[in-house]
Amino acid sequence: MRTVAVGLLLAGLGGGYFLSDIRQIQQKSIEAQRIAEFEQAEAEYLRHRHGAHLIATAGIRAAQYEASVKAAAAAKAEAARADAAKATATRKRREAQARYAGPIPESCSEYSGNRAIGCALLLERGFGLEEMPCLDRLWTKESGWNHRARNAASGAYGIPQALPGSKMATAGDDWEYNPATQIKWGLNYITSRYGTPCDAWAHSQSRGWY
Repeated sequence: MRTVAVGLLLAGLGGGYFLSDIRQIQQKSIEAQRIAEFEQAEAEYLRHRHGAHLIATAGIRAAQYEASVKAAAAAKAEAARADAAKATATRKRREAQARYAGPIPESCSEYSGNRAIGCALLLERGFGLEEMPCLDRLWTKESGWNHRARNAASGAYGIPQALPGSKMATAGDDWEYNPATQIKWGLNYITSRYGTPCDAWAHSQSRGWY
């Protein structure tokens, strides 16, 4: 009996240990499953956060790209405008140099007679002294600054060679003999038709008349 009791006791103990091992294995399995589920959930969360981040940053990157494209286009347009302005300034400077007909005088005192009158009236009209060499060449060619000059072929008269000479009556009744009246009319004509004496001289050079 004692042997049987001892055997039953040992069997019970062995069974208890076995059941305990099973419970431990099951507990570990449950914990492992929970860990796996947690890791999967965490991975899903991280993927979701990463996707949301990509979407958000894609919008930012698109906006940055669009801004950079606009900035580059604006810079290119500004550079083109600067180049155009520089080219225009260079062209105008060359045209001005081509139009001017001689050294620019320091004052009207360098002229005498009808030329001195013409220089004074030129400044009074609002032009600079740089226009005087052109006016001098123009009216030297037309009349030699002679207020009595008459073109026998056309009938043009006076310093500016108005055709007919009676046109100059709009500047004064003394247009036939007063050089100042003729010069005033001539400057009015040049201003309204060409803008400046140098432009009128350039036209005369290219066409033979003004």
